[in-house]
Amino acid sequence: MKRNEHEERLRRMETWKRLINLGLSFLSLAITIAIFGYFWFVHFQGSLVEQLHFYKNGHILELAIYGVVLYMFTKMYGGTRFGYLKNTEIIFSQVFATAIADIFIYGELSLMAFELFWPGFFLWMFVAQAIALIVYTNIANRLYRHMFPPRKLLLLHGERSIEDICGKFASRKDKYKITRKELVRKDMQENYRLIMEAYESGECNAVVIWDVATMDRNKLLKFCYANSIRVYIMPKITDVIMTGAEELHVFDSPMLLTREYSLTMEQRFLKRLIDVICSLLLIIITSPIMLLTAILIKIGDRGPVLYKQVRCTIGQREFQILKFRSMRVDAEKDGQARLAQKNDDRITPVGRVIRKCRVDELPQLFNILKGDMSFIGPRPERPEIIAEYLEVMPEFVYRMKVKAGLAGFAQVYGKYNTTPYDKLKLDLTYIENYSVWLDVKLMLLTLKILFWPDSTEGVDAEQITALRKEKQEALERQEKLEWQEKKENGDE
Repeated sequence: MKRNEHEERLRRMETWKRLINLGLSFLSLAITIAIFGYFWFVHFQGSLVEQLHFYKNGHILELAIYGVVLYMFTKMYGGTRFGYLKNTEIIFSQVFATAIADIFIYGELSLMAFELFWPGFFLWMFVAQAIALIVYTNIANRLYRHMFPPRKLLLLHGERSIEDICGKFASRKDKYKITRKELVRKDMQENYRLIMEAYESGECNAVVIWDVATMDRNKLLKFCYANSIRVYIMPKITDVIMTGAEELHVFDSPMLLTREYSLTMEQRFLKRLIDVICSLLLIIITSPIMLLTAILIKIGDRGPVLYKQVRCTIGQREFQILKFRSMRVDAEKDGQARLAQKNDDRITPVGRVIRKCRVDELPQLFNILKGDMSFIGPRPERPEIIAEYLEVMPEFVYRMKVKAGLAGFAQVYGKYNTTPYDKLKLDLTYIENYSVWLDVKLMLLTLKILFWPDSTEGVDAEQITALRKEKQEALERQEKLEWQEKKENGDE
């Protein structure tokens, strides 16, 4: 009876959290739309579109169009995730989504009036919206976090070091707090007892399962599910592959199908069509920027404008990737492949600017047009770096089941210095859940990361190709443990 009451109380709490999150998100959108409504009635429809003779329904329709566009971009960029994302991330997402919506409505009104409007009022409107969003979001987030303190976690882990996962949770102290850490015992009943002890005492209200053998993990998961305990699991490679499995109902038992190929013929055709059309358009649009960049690089040190490098795409096929040169000509004179580090002295003054703005990537539009790359896909790596990764992670080859991309899942949801093991899981998530809409969504999300500083951060000095030595050793230990596990289970 006590447990049922506790579960019902938790259910009510989760319902309230969801309702408050929706309420805060709705109010945020309402404030932004209200400011647009003010400018629409006071400035736009009076001095800009009076020749269109808007009636009552026309005003409502225009406000509705703006509201739908604003909601779509705010939702996509994470601006509605109060209590989940960091305060700065929510503010940035909301302001960025508002800027996109304002640009859209400016274009729409210009088309309706058959002329470009003076953008002054739109700029003032955006400034007012941005200030309102910054003030409101800070207040809303403080309120949300006061009402809902960090979730208390019980960390169940294996032999592998837990420093990395503890660091990740520590970076979000506003949302998570690891209050207890326990090494998973061989005696499963003892593990169950530890979970219930921590849960019923109120010491923890969720469980994190980190780097635990699959057989033990499955038992722990079933136990927590049976007792209505929230569980966070860091997936293994096989778990990520299963996310894209197709559900079949051929027999009277559920069956999952993982295909031997990644994209269907129709998906490949549409993906290639989008790549050709968009790359041609962007080459035309960005040609003045590319010309100016080429001139600045040439003036800078008289060296070559373009930097060519061998990379690998689908099927580990090699090709020459094109970039604007951002480093000194002798950056790798020792012949050793190294990723850019924080405050790397090999980067030229011009290179520092174009790397920050991602302008150095523009020549890859020609790689896309040629067919070596796609707009969205795993970033292409150098053959020698791939060889290093394969020694540690044989599964790294899986990411070359599709064509390499200008940007991908790992770039949108990770950072430049995200470890290769985590990037691999992100790339496999993209491959296993591919759709044309996912490509379009990732293209739009890429616009956001172009302006988000964390995404361009270099690797730490002690990191080797974004993978620290101790993490390499930890992954090697994990591979051995998984191999032993497979052997014990008869999978080998």
